[in-house]
Amino acid sequence: MRLFLAVVISLACLAQAPAPITFNGQVASIIYKNCATCHRPGEAAPFSLLSYRDAATHGALIAAATSSRIMPPWRAEPASYAYRDERRLSDADIATIRDWVAHGMPEGGGKAPEPPQFTAGWLLGEPDLVVEMPAAYHLKADGPDIYRNIAIPLGLTEDKWITAIEMRPTARAAVHHVLYFADPNGRAHLKESEGAEPGFSGMRAGGATVPLGGWAVGAQPQFLPEGLALRLPRGSDLVMQYHFHPTGKPETEKSVIGLHFAKQPPSRSLISIQLPPVYSLFSGLDIPAGEKDFVIRDSFTLPVDIDAAGVSAHAHYLATKMKLTATLPGGEVKTLLSIGDWNFNWQDQYYFRELELLPRGTRLDAEIHWDNSADNRHNPSNPPVHITWGEQSKDEMGALTLIAVPHRQFDYRALQRDVMQKRATMAQQRIFTDPALIKKLTELLAQ
Repeated sequence: MRLFLAVVISLACLAQAPAPITFNGQVASIIYKNCATCHRPGEAAPFSLLSYRDAATHGALIAAATSSRIMPPWRAEPASYAYRDERRLSDADIATIRDWVAHGMPEGGGKAPEPPQFTAGWLLGEPDLVVEMPAAYHLKADGPDIYRNIAIPLGLTEDKWITAIEMRPTARAAVHHVLYFADPNGRAHLKESEGAEPGFSGMRAGGATVPLGGWAVGAQPQFLPEGLALRLPRGSDLVMQYHFHPTGKPETEKSVIGLHFAKQPPSRSLISIQLPPVYSLFSGLDIPAGEKDFVIRDSFTLPVDIDAAGVSAHAHYLATKMKLTATLPGGEVKTLLSIGDWNFNWQDQYYFRELELLPRGTRLDAEIHWDNSADNRHNPSNPPVHITWGEQSKDEMGALTLIAVPHRQFDYRALQRDVMQKRATMAQQRIFTDPALIKKLTELLAQ
């Protein structure tokens, strides 16, 4: 009788035991959804994750990278408004991967899940227009960072409205970020090149150019929210402003760029509200060697109702934390973006799932922290050195940018006026108190 009861109890325990975690059962869906976009042939990731063999080969690395949240590359912490296309794994997903690796990474029975299908070559699908740099740019193995503007004729005979730009660089390791501009005169490609390489140097793409967004290392190309687009006037050149970071070996860059167009013009105009303006150029960014927590703060009060579409951030190696909040007229504080562990190599744009109304009188507050001590594992200088605002990666800059549209299109001019006035006022105040800034501005304007 005792033996019979023991067998019954054992069978009952087995029946209640959780099924083992397997690749086919639980892990494949997590990896295919969150990792395969980059971890596939032809993309930036160093290895593919489209099969059980791929995942098992790198299982220990996957468990370590996801547990530390290094991967997937998503720096934004949960905010007051949900982000679309979020690549942040849940605690349950991370535990599933960790347990799978700890138990020997079983493949599991049954048919393996089908890996995701991607349009060959393009993450966003086939573009409406594909263009290529007219000539390759050759980088030396070593030397300072390079800012180079290269124009590409588009041959457009009518206005277009851009909903997304996808760039495919050939020297991925050397291209840190790219800013896109439209040159409505269509003459930028006729400008004489400086030196033997195509394009011209500097952080100024030309006085008449119109910003069209950009791309930075670690970011994925994205469509603007539904109904929003950027005007690309007929006859325009596309000007690509590259920030090249030498890698220690010669590199050749000859990008292919895909443009996606809206079917009709948008009803409202996009605007970027950057805090501090010009990436902190006028904000006294001057960090002594050894300073562990240098902080810059900036604010802007909305003169009109706006609909917030998304937010982005930019800084160099020494930045550690960034935060952008919105204090509503009634006093309620909303977090728009919070990054508690900034990484120079992973810069992205974060679009909200829905356009979020921020009423007139809302105060935007930006806060950026830098660590110029030896304790900062990202510090490129050992020992630390005095750092000021500059273009090179070893210099610093920093800003948070809110991407928005006026809630009512007729308010656009008022919003644009206040944004530009804030920047002009900060520039005037700083120039009178910081003679070194005059030299810096002179150098930038001479580019």
